[in-house]
Amino acid sequence: MRYNERELLSLARQPAEKAAEIRMSVPKKGSVLKKRLVKLVVNFLFYFRTDEAEPIGALLLEHCKITKEEENIFSIS
Repeated sequence: MRYNERELLSLARQPAEKAAEIRMSVPKKGSVLKKRLVKLVVNFLFYFRTDEAEPIGALLLEHCKITKEEENIFSIS
């Protein structure tokens, strides 16, 4: 399946079904945690920097199940 950049940007701007902020560390010693936003729209998981409106990545989810683990926590399997 192929999508052009304009279609993906349009999809990324739609309201999210689920959204979360994640914090991750890079492998360098003494580095700070990086904050990223993830947003689920239809079957795409978009990945954003916290200060930018355009996604830096997108992952097409096929044959996945979203499970609510707690009030604000969900997992994708």
